[in-house]
Amino acid sequence: MTSPLDTNETALLANCYTNSLKLAVDHRCNSIAFPNISTGVYRFPKAEAAKIAVAATRKFLAENVHQIEKVIFVCFDEVSERLILREVERVKE
Repeated sequence: MTSPLDTNETALLANCYTNSLKLAVDHRCNSIAFPNISTGVYRFPKAEAAKIAVAATRKFLAENVHQIEKVIFVCFDEVSERLILREVERVKE
């Protein structure tokens, strides 16, 4: 299924996660916490945002082993929490 979102919007959101992780590594941080980026005022669809957040984070961690020890996804509502947990479970399989 294709996303109704512009591919540029999707890439920009993925880059937010990737660049934040790069900055964390550059500043020798071993953990990072992310809110639900762009799902509030910008109304990025929460399900799509959860997929992008987890996929971008997973990709970065796989390519930068032992750089970040802990990633926390801060969810402001139960819907976002369920979506993030679903995506995390999906990547474990």
